[in-house]
Amino acid sequence: MTTTAHPRRTVLITGATRGIGRALAEQLAADGDIVLLSSRDGAAVAAAADEIAGNVRPAGPDPVQIHPIQLDATDPVSVCDAAARIGRDHGHLDVLVNNVGGMFDGPSRASTVQLDTVRATFELNLFSAWRVTQAMLPLLRRGHEARIVNVSSETGSLTRMTAEQPAYGMSKAALNALTRSLAGELAAEGITVHAASPGFTATEAVAEGGRPVPDGAASIKAVIDLPAGSGTGGFFQDGAALPW
Repeated sequence: MTTTAHPRRTVLITGATRGIGRALAEQLAADGDIVLLSSRDGAAVAAAADEIAGNVRPAGPDPVQIHPIQLDATDPVSVCDAAARIGRDHGHLDVLVNNVGGMFDGPSRASTVQLDTVRATFELNLFSAWRVTQAMLPLLRRGHEARIVNVSSETGSLTRMTAEQPAYGMSKAALNALTRSLAGELAAEGITVHAASPGFTATEAVAEGGRPVPDGAASIKAVIDLPAGSGTGGFFQDGAALPW
């Protein structure tokens, strides 16, 4: 997988005040993209945007542009309000990164996991991305070589799936299925859709181990930076295709 230079893009990242989302925002801002940093916590996302703007040194002549957006991906009203604000302030989107996600089932097994936990996991990892995508599609249709990137996990690969963390793995497998469905639907409009795995990364949700957060974010950024003619409906980690 190769990447290429690109014009300045307007990029929305959900769940981006910390961890992989924030590191990705920093990397894209440094490249000169206009980054819409979003979180359900308005105060936290405003503070994070200010910090990133103050710390990032752009590679090109354009100043860093980080704009905070209050967006609760689990709340339809919040999502619609965010889409309306982006439409008013920016007019379009070039890239949507569905980064919101979480893991709730830990060491559970499919035979014993609480189904309420499974439902909560699917709501956050699947339906939030689906909801945000539907709301942002009109803005993406106005974008340049628009792209949707769903932040998945290699545990969502049916080929690699094990007994570990069934709710999390199945929710990410469902997100991968959504990726494929959207890719098939939107290809005729020139909107590409991919799933990207950051790999096992040392975020706050990981008790120990994992690679540096910027490395996980770079795995997502590589998919955002794919050339427009490189196809749609892929699943990648660190520049290599993962099995579905």
